Parts: sequence; C-alpha cells; structure tokens
Amino acid sequence: MKTDSSHKRGIVLMLIAMLLFTLNDAIGKWLVASYPVGQLLAIRSFAALLVLLPLAWHRGDLKRLFPLQRPLLHLVRMFLVVAEVSCFYWAVKYLPLADVFMFYLASPLFLTAFSVIILGQHVGLRRWSALVIGFTGVIFIFPPSDAVLSLPALIALAGSLALALMLTLARSLSASGGLTLITLQTLGVALAGTATLPFAWVTPTAVDFCLLGLLGFVATTGHFLMNSAVTTAPAAVVAPFQYTSLVWAIMLGYVIWGDFPQSQALAGAALIVGSGLFVLYRGNLKNK
Repeated sequence: MKTDSSHKRGIVLMLIAMLLFTLNDAIGKWLVASYPVGQLLAIRSFAALLVLLPLAWHRGDLKRLFPLQRPLLHLVRMFLVVAEVSCFYWAVKYLPLADVFMFYLASPLFLTAFSVIILGQHVGLRRWSALVIGFTGVIFIFPPSDAVLSLPALIALAGSLALALMLTLARSLSASGGLTLITLQTLGVALAGTATLPFAWVTPTAVDFCLLGLLGFVATTGHFLMNSAVTTAPAAVVAPFQYTSLVWAIMLGYVIWGDFPQSQALAGAALIVGSGLFVLYRGNLKNK
C-alpha cells in the first residue's frame, strides 16, 4: 500500500521530534553531572516558558488557564510531570542513557494498563498478552539481582510509571488543549525546580547556562513537532516511530560516554518495542 505525502510528512516530523528529545536528554545527562536536578529543571523550564507564554497569549490559550476546568486533576497531572522529569534526570546521572530509555519504553505498556484501571477502557486477551511480554522485557533489562533493587533503577521505573499516569490524565483533560497542557506542565516543573534553588545551586559557566536554556527550547520544539506529527498523519502511523528514540540514545551514549547496552538488555528492549507495537496495532484495529 502506497503511503501518501501526509503520512510521510508525519513520519518525518516524528523522527525529528524523537531525535530532538534524545539530544535534549543527552545534554541533560551531561549537565546533571555538574548541576543539581532542581536547578536544571528550573532554568530549562523558564527558558521554555519564554517561547510558550507569548505563543499561548497570541493564540488565546492563556484564557483557558484561569479559571481551569477540573483544577484538581490538573494539579495531580502537574505533580506527575514534575515526578517524571525529575526521575529521568536523576536516573541518567547514574545509569547509561540507553538503559534509562529502555525503562521508559515500558511507559506505553503501563499506559494501556492504566487506561483499563482509570479510564475503564476494554483491553482484549491479545493486548494483555503483549503487556506481559513487555514487562518481561523490563526484567531482561534489569534481571532479578542486586542491580534491580538499586536506587537509580527503581527511580527510572518510577519515572516510567509517572509518565504513563500523566498521559492517562492527559486523555481526560484533552478538552483543555495541547498548548495549555504543555504550558501548565512546564510552569509546574519551573516552580518545583525553583523551590529547590535555595538548597542546591551551582553557579553555571556562560556556556553551561546557555546549554541549560537550550534544553527548554529543544524540548519545546520537540513537543510541537510531535503534536504536528499526530495531526498531520494518523496516530497509529506515526506512534511506532517514537521507539526510534532508543536508537538515538544508544548512538549518543556510545559516541559521548562509550556506553553500549549488553545483548540481554537489547533483547529486553526488543520485547518492549515489539509488544508496544502490537498494542498500537490492536488499538488501531479496534478504532477502525
């Protein structure tokens, strides 16, 4: 079946978005070795708000911020966003970038499980089987041993769970608009990071300060490209290409830090990706 131009454009946008997200995370891993996580989050988020707030004002989305519909749900989601991004940067400080990404690849599988528990959606036996295979992949990455109980590994797993919960709530809050949700979550991370500054601050060099700010611009651009991808082409077409982030993470981890996942971890990632693609495929069939 020939892929039309809108599908190709959507796929290209998603590929670029995943590259930007991975570059953003690689820069973050580099910086978090020298700067506290809270400081990184604060500067990164305020830089992103320099782009988001004028855009939201121009498009009239700021009117949706106050008063908020379902404010408690928004607050819970903001807490989950802060937890997810904090867990990620804390974990990559101690683990290879690709290993943390492999944990986060389990997030779509957690999302499917939460959609049943929280949203009451139906998931058939085949998709449940795919979930079990995906969770087996996580065990392959960190097999039962002392390593699986290490704090960085548990933090990475907690971040993956927080991401899945955040996306589950985003579905319930979709009426608020994508730009509103991105602006709110960035504001929440900025405030949380700022609260830590009196307790942990390292004065950055001029170059590092620019890199900290660049994190916000790169992540914001990635979010907009990803949103454009799913509006240009069907989500079922572009969503599988989110898994290319693992390829970028392995390449960057090897080039910059000399890290390369063990064959067992790669096998686990293959199980996670395969089961995630199957979940997407079955979901697409259900929506036809």
